[in-house]
Amino acid sequence: MIALIQRVTQASVSIDQRVIGAIQQGILGLIGIEKTDTEANADKLLDKILAYRIFEDAEEKMNLSVRDVKGGLLLVSQFTLVADTKTGTRPGFSTAMPPEPSKQLFRYLVQKAQEKHRPIATGAFGAYMQISLCNDGPVTFLLKG
Repeated sequence: MIALIQRVTQASVSIDQRVIGAIQQGILGLIGIEKTDTEANADKLLDKILAYRIFEDAEEKMNLSVRDVKGGLLLVSQFTLVADTKTGTRPGFSTAMPPEPSKQLFRYLVQKAQEKHRPIATGAFGAYMQISLCNDGPVTFLLKG
């Protein structure tokens, strides 16, 4: 399981020009799910996201987590993160988990996030979405769980 996380001052996800999820300061997490991923991978990745110190403290050092700053968490499923890009000029998706089990695992991740942190917002699994954000820094990290 992969998360591309971005520290944001605000982020939102829309479908057909209607906002379905939004946060202010916090983390936008784009989530890629591979065939071999399990709930244990989701738990590990979520714990890492919530504890990852990417927010600045009083000395302007990245020492604070999203929990510390009481920031929001916007989770969006993005299967293109697990694309095979090693050869050629067209991505392959043979490593991606099929849609239905991936949807269930993404729902599990969101449920666990809601149990551990607030506020949480999400996109719509499998939908064509537009994401708006203001990346703060810019600060972006690729995490694996």
